[in-house]
Order: sequence, then C-alpha cells, then structure tokens
Amino acid sequence: MKVLVTGAAGFIGHQVARRLAETGQCEVLGIDNLSAYYDVGLKRARLADLEEFDGFRFLQSDFADADRFVALMEHFKPDYVAHLGAQPGVRHSVENPAAYVQSNLVGFANVLEGCRRAPPKHLVYASSSSVYGAGAKPPFREEDDTSLPTSFYGATKRSNELMAQSYAGTHGLRITGLRFFTVYGPWGRPDMAPTLFARAICEGQPVKLFNEGRNLRDFTYIDDIVDGVARALLYPFVSAHSWEAPGGAAPAEAGGDLQAGLRSALQARIFNLGHHRPVETLLFVRMLENLLGRTAKLELLPPQPGDMIETCADLTRVQAAIHYKPCVPLEEGLVRFIDWFRGYYRL
Repeated sequence: MKVLVTGAAGFIGHQVARRLAETGQCEVLGIDNLSAYYDVGLKRARLADLEEFDGFRFLQSDFADADRFVALMEHFKPDYVAHLGAQPGVRHSVENPAAYVQSNLVGFANVLEGCRRAPPKHLVYASSSSVYGAGAKPPFREEDDTSLPTSFYGATKRSNELMAQSYAGTHGLRITGLRFFTVYGPWGRPDMAPTLFARAICEGQPVKLFNEGRNLRDFTYIDDIVDGVARALLYPFVSAHSWEAPGGAAPAEAGGDLQAGLRSALQARIFNLGHHRPVETLLFVRMLENLLGRTAKLELLPPQPGDMIETCADLTRVQAAIHYKPCVPLEEGLVRFIDWFRGYYRL
C-alpha cells in the first residue's frame, strides 16, 4: 500500500513513517519543508534514521504550496494519508500567529483539497488536546465543548476539525482527527518540556515552571502515540450505523435528510490519544533529576497565557473503536528518553 506522511522530519511524523516502513508492506513517501522553527539538524538526523528502509522516500516540499501539493497527490495517489505536519507550539502562537495561519489553516485546506482530487481510503490528521480550552473538565471527552480554546494554536487545530467535517460530509472523504496529549520520548522536539528541562538540569540553568509547577499534563510516550496513529489509519473505518449520534440517537433511527446528514458527519471521526495519567510538572522535573543524577535550579513562575492547568484524555471512544491502549508508563518512558537524550546531545 502507498502512504503519504506529511511532517516526516518531525517528532511524530518520523516515528510514524518508521513504523510503517519497517513493516516492509508500505511504500511510504514522506514530505517536510524542514522549517527553521527548531534545529533543522535534528530533523535531518531523523530523516537519516529512515534511510535504511527501502520502502521510504523523502521529498522536501511544503503542503502550504497548493499547486505543488495537489499535483503530488494526483501523481502519487496514496492509499492512505497521515497528515502530521503543522506549526506546533502554544506559546509561539502568541508571538507569531501568521505562521499558524499559513501552515495549520492554509496548509490543511490544501491537504483536504488534495485528498478531494485524489481520494485516499483514509486521511488521518493531527489535532491537539489544546482544542479543549477554557471550561473543559478532565478527563476530556471528545464530545466536550471545544468552543473556547485558550491559545491561537488550539484555535487553528479546532478549525482543522471543522474543516475536516465539512470535507467529509461534502465530498464523502473518510477522515480521522487525533487529539494528541503531551507526547514525549526519543527524538522529541527541543522546544518541548522534556528536552528543555533535561538540558537546563544538565547545564545548571534555571528550570522555568509556570503556575509554580502545579500544571498537570497527560504525558504520553511516543510509541503509544505511533500505535494509535497506525491503528486509526489502517483499522477498518467503522460504519456510520455503529456510531452514536449527538444526543444518543443512532443515525439509522433518524429520518430523511437528518439521517443522511448524520452519516456524512460521522465520516469525520475524532479520537483522543493520551495516557490517562496526568502528572504535575514539578513531579516530572523530580523524576528527571533522579534519572540524570543532578539537582534542578527551579524558577517558579505564575501561569502563562494560553496554558491549560490540566490535561487528561478520556480514552473510552478510541478504545472501543480501534482498541487503543497506552502501554508505556511514565517511569519507563522517561528512562528511554534520557538514554536517547544523553546519546544525542552528549550531555
């Protein structure tokens, strides 16, 4: 089968491309624009890690370039599309919203249009737990209100979900959005908490903890996320008749236009992918201290604009649909992360 993976030089995209390529049953085309948002050297190292697989090819390309992306889709004709490229980062979205408009809104619209022109069997794309925003009460359920995201990044990801639902209903595409919860592990982004904290501890620099380290995060190990992406991408798409519609009525029980509308809306699924075990960021730092054998210099700060106080994924829906079950506890995942961190950064 042919699979297109966008953001293939990114943290999650790299690992998903590797998981698919190592099966020997997939022809994987990875694309990435290699943006300078963070160290391009790390992105190139991830791509070098994929060179051993005959089934993987890489093309430097930007899905925000509409003509080029649509042409790529029409030429490659993938069976499946894993759209994992995006402009990430909650705090950066406050300072540079234009980058998020270009990548997350214009770029995602191009991906949807490319899939309309050359329809794959299934499109899976990255959403985020940031869509839950103000008023959400953990554990977060997919049907919770997402009308008040606290960051512009979260707003772009919620927009993606609405755009996907529109294209699914209008054009009959099968689309699944995955709301990722605080992913960590080897090859992680340098702007994310695990690497930022570990580097600061090793270099004797202050570890900045917003909300005085009391924020709770549902840290989810990369292998569990990759397993969820692969399952969502390749698992047989559930028929609309087996889904429960809003308000508890099954689509088959509705009549006329309403029944057709519900079926088309259910072509766009949403799943949480998390661990369902939130941990305080201060405790997370203490665990890193123990593994690194060094004491952190803590700088306790007030809450940061756009940050959520707690994230926790309700996994009921995704477990029922694709049998997703996170397997790597934080204690084990951090050991693996630190082993990679020390080897890669030589600290």
